[in-house]
Amino acid sequence: MKQIKYVSPAEAVKVIKSGDRVHLSSVAVTPHTLIKPMVERGRNGELYDVKIQHIHIEGPVEFANPEFEGIFVCEQFFVAGNMRKQTQAGYADYVPVFLSETQKLIREGYLKVNVAMVMVSTPDKHGFVSLGTSVDATLAAIETADVVIAAVNPNVPRCWGDAMISINDIDIFVEDDIPLYAHAFAPLTETEIAIGKNVAALVDDGACLQMGIGGIPNAVLAQLGNHKDLGVHTEMFSDGILPLVEKGIVTGKHKSIDKGKMVASFLMGTKALYDFVDDNPLVAMMDVGHTNNVAVIRKLDKVTAINSALAIDLTGQVCADSIGIKHYSGVGGQIDFIRGAGHSKGGKPIIAIPSVTNKGVSKISPTLLEGSGVVSTRSNMHWVVTEFGAVNLYGKTLQERARLLISIAHPDHREALDKAAFERFGSHFHFVKDSSRL
Repeated sequence: MKQIKYVSPAEAVKVIKSGDRVHLSSVAVTPHTLIKPMVERGRNGELYDVKIQHIHIEGPVEFANPEFEGIFVCEQFFVAGNMRKQTQAGYADYVPVFLSETQKLIREGYLKVNVAMVMVSTPDKHGFVSLGTSVDATLAAIETADVVIAAVNPNVPRCWGDAMISINDIDIFVEDDIPLYAHAFAPLTETEIAIGKNVAALVDDGACLQMGIGGIPNAVLAQLGNHKDLGVHTEMFSDGILPLVEKGIVTGKHKSIDKGKMVASFLMGTKALYDFVDDNPLVAMMDVGHTNNVAVIRKLDKVTAINSALAIDLTGQVCADSIGIKHYSGVGGQIDFIRGAGHSKGGKPIIAIPSVTNKGVSKISPTLLEGSGVVSTRSNMHWVVTEFGAVNLYGKTLQERARLLISIAHPDHREALDKAAFERFGSHFHFVKDSSRL
């Protein structure tokens, strides 16, 4: 085992050159100890045209501010809340890509990484450290980067799976002790609880779950207390899954691959979540090329993929990344799991949304706003769930889809949606009665 020599963060980032592409580890393990001195070098005029690549980082994003235009160029694979204004103003940019293929862009050289800056756990006696709560595309960056800088932090949980790497894969070490970013959860709303009940009714015993973070996923998980032998194969999970593990509801015993393992690519939650995954052999943190690979997902039975959206039109086109021309989030793993669950034996791809926005605008609309991105096409659609019910669009005609979607829209908007459907499809739309919800 090689001897580790620690240097200061300011010394470490001197390897970054103008024109380099720098990859940052994601979410809870965002390496701010290294980002700060890099930003200072840019402020001092030492750098220009440095491309900053990441999936989603937490905390301050000073390098995306207008003062660093031309110095740092943001290439993010997902637009999080802390980068939304900068992205919409053009000071940060977005790479449209399926989450499963972020690692491909790096490994196959489409986006060559020069410097990978990551946060890792303390080394064990065998000379291994863990990437902790974010493997995602960071492993690909470590494998291909010219230089790897690691902030060694005792707060990073020692996660298993693809998260374990040798200290020989790291070129420069710095010491760090900042706490991992934690995400506090707001109380569930009545709407979220209603959606949670409607989605939970679709979850079979023995199902393998994919879910994200936020009120709706937590509301669904809260309704699964009477289920049996659920599995987890997802791009990420959070604290909402922990009670189901403690009660013996999540066992993974029916998974055909990674049996008994809770598989994810990154995590975001509270310290309780990070403590749970620390040195826990039941959790496998894997490369996003595994977690989000349709060919892998389809091998699992009863994959129940629960995703959300910003809007859906009356034919089933789903927008999940933008509001008109303004980018709000990203493609993420929605298509990876919609397709994977669709090919899974007994699988159920689900889009779960509130019927209206916080301002009362219907999320089910006659057409998507001009400029909106279609993340999931109408041919990808299966289940759509709101607080007013669940409908299955798979195999349905355009007019049948419109009727079904109107039936789960907010009552205040159904008449307007019905009128829009009549104008689109003609008098036949009203002549044929809604058969039934499925």
